[in-house]
Amino acid sequence: MIKPKHLVRYKDIGVLLVKHGRAGFVAADGTESCDDAEMQEDAECLSSELEALGPTFVKLGQLLSTRADLLPAPYLRALSRLQDKVEPFPFDDVERIVSTELGVRLSKGFGSFDEKPLAAASLGQVHRATLRDGRQVAVKVQRPNIRDQIIDDMDAIENIAQFADSHTRAGRQLGFADMVAEFRRSLIAELDYRQEAANLQMLGRNLERHDRIVVPQPVADYTSGLVLTMDYIAGRNIGALGPLALMEIDGHDLAEQLFSAYLDQILVDGFFHADPHPGNVLLTDDGRLALLDLGMVGRIAPEMQDSLVKLLLAVSEGHGQDVADIAIAIGQKLDGYDGDAFRHRAATLISDNQARTLEELQAGALVGELTRISASCGLRLPAELTMLGKALLNLDEVARVLDPTFEPNAALQRHGAEIMRRKLLHAATPAAAITAVMEAKEFAERLPGQVNKVMDALAEGEFTLNVKGIDERNIMRGVQKLANRLTTGLVVAALVIGAALIMRIPTKTRLFGYPALAIVLFLMAAGAGLWLLVSIQLNDLPPRRRRRRR
Repeated sequence: MIKPKHLVRYKDIGVLLVKHGRAGFVAADGTESCDDAEMQEDAECLSSELEALGPTFVKLGQLLSTRADLLPAPYLRALSRLQDKVEPFPFDDVERIVSTELGVRLSKGFGSFDEKPLAAASLGQVHRATLRDGRQVAVKVQRPNIRDQIIDDMDAIENIAQFADSHTRAGRQLGFADMVAEFRRSLIAELDYRQEAANLQMLGRNLERHDRIVVPQPVADYTSGLVLTMDYIAGRNIGALGPLALMEIDGHDLAEQLFSAYLDQILVDGFFHADPHPGNVLLTDDGRLALLDLGMVGRIAPEMQDSLVKLLLAVSEGHGQDVADIAIAIGQKLDGYDGDAFRHRAATLISDNQARTLEELQAGALVGELTRISASCGLRLPAELTMLGKALLNLDEVARVLDPTFEPNAALQRHGAEIMRRKLLHAATPAAAITAVMEAKEFAERLPGQVNKVMDALAEGEFTLNVKGIDERNIMRGVQKLANRLTTGLVVAALVIGAALIMRIPTKTRLFGYPALAIVLFLMAAGAGLWLLVSIQLNDLPPRRRRRRR
């Protein structure tokens, strides 16, 4: 529903769509409407205009940078570099918010508190401080009234998305309203710093085994919905490292551990840092890597994790047909879906990239291109896959800063077996074992009753077998053959048993020194059994072997 109070935002969004929509969005047939140079220029312009519109649109641009099914590569690169750096808000507001949220004056709660922020963004800013016990911390304070502004902006964006879904072909095919709803949930969650504190704790536990990766931990008593206090980690931004600084570190080991840590997050734990761009990765003074800013995280269900493991391994090994099959299995088929075209283009994409050297090949870019191809063929891949492609793309960039010779695909193959082992260990929890035992117990309890029902139906002539898509005549011939064989076997068994019983009865008529009737029954059983074996050999051999024998 159109709301008058949002008219200014409707105008801003409309201007963006008119100015950049035709050049930016991928056409339904997968073609792009302008050359790379023009597209790159337009992408940079779009990025700047989103920054000017405020925090909601900066976050929206960062989200769009993960959607290779919506935008061509130049736009993805430009939007992925979006940084919401803004002027800091006054320290008086910082002091008021912290004192109100924590219920204590700044001078009483902290030993020291720097007035100048370490960093300022559109959602909040970070100050360095010291607790009363001397612990060095970083205090993240949310910008005043930012929540109300974001809610108003999201209402306007949702209205536009619903209108597009109802009146445009692209909206019906891609489902903009669902994307915006998911974006709204993610952004509102990012405004609750208690949730970010919980994310820091969970990620820290999950990555304990990686000794070169560190996650700052929150201080629970100094954290609220608008204030987040966490460990202060001294270091330098990865994106700002110079050649001399890189010579002083073991870049290969750091890149290897970072890549392994993200594979564990995504494919084992199902909980991962969703925005690992170089600005959110810090090289600490003691030579480790710190992961910062966990306001935006992703979660992946166990079933989807298994599919992603298979997909990534198939990509790294160059199995194009397997990649296409897995993508089709996890994707949603839309109107105009063309499976043959998708299989062909996906296989071509994988095979073309196999010809490149490992230094040239990027797993993240490959997953993004696969997502774009699927959209043009009417296959909507899960949002988890687009987030995975974005994460891998950022990891490629960070890893190559640390070690220019790092090979993500080779690392993926090296860690494949370890990932599967950790998934098995991750699944083998006491709760999972108890669940399996309970299911087995329930199956065992229900099995006799289910068997009785089948036998009762069979005895009363009410047993039915519904089969679709096969030849009923062949089935009946097979059933009849099975019944004949079974009957013959029963007759042979009866003859043998009867002969054995008669053998113990003394009679005057003897054959080979034994009762004649018993010997006759034995011979009949032997003949019937021999006939049954010959019949099986002649009639049940595969056609190819039968022709060969003839």
